Order: sequence, then structure tokens, then C-alpha cells
Amino acid sequence: MSDKADIRAARLSGEQIESNFADMHPPLTPSEAIIDADRCYFCYDAPCTTACPTGIDIPGFIQKIRSGNIKGSAHTILSENIMGGMCARVCPTEVLCEEACVRMAESRPVRIGMLQRYATDPIFEAGTQLFERAPATGRKVAIVGGGPAGLSCAHRLAMLGHSPTVFEPKQKLGGLNEYGIAAYKTPDDFAAREVAYILDIGGIEVKTGVSLGTSVSLSDLRRNHDAVFLGFGLGGVNGLSLEGEQLEGVANAVDYIAELRQASNKAALPVGRKVVVIGGGMTAIDIAVQSKALGADEVTMVYRRGQENMNASGYEQEFAQTRGVTLRLWSKPSKLLVSAGRVRGVEFESTQNAGDTYVLEADMVFKAIGQKILWDRLADTAQILDLKQDRILVDDERRTSLPGVWAGGDCVSGGEDLTVSAVQDGKVAALSIDEFLRRQART
Repeated sequence: MSDKADIRAARLSGEQIESNFADMHPPLTPSEAIIDADRCYFCYDAPCTTACPTGIDIPGFIQKIRSGNIKGSAHTILSENIMGGMCARVCPTEVLCEEACVRMAESRPVRIGMLQRYATDPIFEAGTQLFERAPATGRKVAIVGGGPAGLSCAHRLAMLGHSPTVFEPKQKLGGLNEYGIAAYKTPDDFAAREVAYILDIGGIEVKTGVSLGTSVSLSDLRRNHDAVFLGFGLGGVNGLSLEGEQLEGVANAVDYIAELRQASNKAALPVGRKVVVIGGGMTAIDIAVQSKALGADEVTMVYRRGQENMNASGYEQEFAQTRGVTLRLWSKPSKLLVSAGRVRGVEFESTQNAGDTYVLEADMVFKAIGQKILWDRLADTAQILDLKQDRILVDDERRTSLPGVWAGGDCVSGGEDLTVSAVQDGKVAALSIDEFLRRQART
């Protein structure tokens, strides 16, 4: 059997794959939603709201669900987090709002994420627009990057009457929500539908296929706009620094997830019989679980430290293991084993006991050890901005060191790899930009 046949032999039927990629959390029924809403204590100065990066009034939206005011509940959510629908699906609520829930001490927390989805799903499905654009101010703002931070910023600016233009290198908006999150977390093109809802407010211009540093410069944007917001995320992937990394069978997890998300027929994608994933974050979890869902016989996820150090939450780690993923800890890759021009395995070295090694057979190896900004493509930008640890330095209002330029999301120093945090960055920056533009107008 040929090498390529070995890779494809692990296929499942299209029907099996479709089942494996079904919604990981089916929505609550009305009765389930009411039961969970009734469990809320509606705390004063609620710790769940404090724990939410976007500051959603969680007791407020749950109370509206109890009273049957679904539209009002959705408005409460989306007023603070315009991507509340996606965050209800992908945010680690178990370590954010739900971990802060006072019910945790009794049994289990209120299922805040599921209730948030219960409130927002009908709004997106019906296309019920809850927001409108204020009268035009005539002020133009360039938004670099059409991911959560950029779209959040653009939407809030449109609400305030400004005219944002989103510059996005890819052909679709949404950033990692569209290209980088496991398909089973956001089925039925939800990411695209949420983007369409955001743009439906009007007044937001979109230019795809435009890359900062290649198609347009930061200097150009500053010259032609009243303000600029940078939300271009992390375009590069960290390498293993091992010989053979460019050979067949070794791939970036981010690229493969993007291919999987855009595939009209997932059954056509190749998957190895024995897959090794190197990394311990959400991307590693996503590619590991999806490899198993595509039909891999064995999927092993290897991380250099202990489980408590992994960026993936405990819930996600457990979810991967219940889906058949094996987890190996305290190990780092030391050598790729290659034969006939493709990878055949990985040698690992213990990070606890020097000299201890072991080998995992693999016909596919995924790199998921973090992302980075490709500053070599953005040299002009890097020269005029203050950076910290290769990320853009911003203040509490997301202002950069360059007058008239703001930034948010993964590209900023201290930025978290969370949709909800990026949305908050975009919102905070938009409010600061609005104040800046109105102050200019008065002078």
C-alpha cells in the first residue's frame, strides 16, 4: 500500500464524520433553560459579571429569560459583547463566569454559557437587528483585521456614527472564529452568520484581500483616516526547530483546522492512522479531537509540562480524553523520524529526567505550540510602534505609542487567546477612539 493510501485508509464514512462533527453542546430546550435560570440567585454585585471580560450583566439577562423576554435578554448580552453568540459556544465559561458562580459551592454552577446561547440564537436565526447606526459623523477609521477585535471595534464605532473600514487579508471575516476553531464547536456556518449580523448595522465598509505591510502601510492608513485600530492577530506559527520539519506529514495545526473549517466535504481530507499533536493549548485540543473525529486510529497529544500548566482548560482536556485522545506529559520533541521523504515518528525527551527518551510512531505530526506575529512582513509597522515581548504595547484604553492608533486582540502585549477578550479590546478601543474624534471635532 502506498504512503498516501496509508494516510487515507483511516477514513470513516461521510455519515460517521458528519455525526462526529455535530454540535458538541446541543442547545437547551425551553424547559431546560427555565430550570437553569431558576437556579440563579441574582446576586448583587454578581461575581459572574465581574469574571466576564466584557462585563455582561449576567443576572440581568438570566432574569429576562425567566420572564420570557428573550429579545431583551439578547440585547443585554450583545450590548456588551456583540459576539455573544460565538462566545456562548467557544469561551471557557468553566474558568470564567461559571467558575465564579456561587452555586459552585453547592453542586454545579448555573449553565451561563448555554443560557447565553439560548437567548442569542433566536436573534441570529431570525436576523432581528437590535442595534442601529447613529447619525454619520463623517469621521473615518481604519480597522486592520476582521477578527473578533476588529469587528467588535467596527460595530461599536458604527453605533456611534463613525465610518469604519475593515481591511482583511483573507476572503472571509471572522478571524479565528471562521478559520481557527474546531468545526464541532461552531457548526452550520454560525461564525459567518454572526459576522453578517454585525455588518447588518450598516456603515461598515469591508475590503478583503488587503494585507498590512504588503497591500497597504500603516502610514497610508493614518494619512487617509482619522484613526486606526490594529487587530491583525497572530499570522505565524511557532516551529519545532527540528530537522525534517518541512517534510510531508508535518503540518501546522492552525492551517489544517482552517482547511477543515472551509472544507465542503470533510471526508475528503487526509488523516493519519497514528497522529501526534505537539502542544497543550486549545489549538492542540481542537486538532487532536478533530483528527480522531476524522477517523485516526491513535491520537496522542504531547505537552512539555504538567496538566495544570496547560493553556487548555481542565474541561477541554477531559473532553479530548473522552473522545479517545491520549495525553503524554513532561516531554519535548527531540527528533523527527523520517523515511522515504515523510515523517514516520517522533522521538521525545523527558523534561523531568535528563536523558530519558521514547518514540511515538506517527504518519501525521501537528505543531500546536503557539503563534507569533510575522514582524518581518510588518517591518515598517514595528519600527514606529513600541513593542513588548514582540507584541504591541497598549495602555488601558488600547492606545498604542503612536498618536491616533489603537490596537487589541492577540497582537497586543498581554493579549489573551480568547474571543471574549478580543471583543472587549475592540469595544474599549472604539469608545476611546470616539472620545478622541469628538474631542478633535470640538477644537
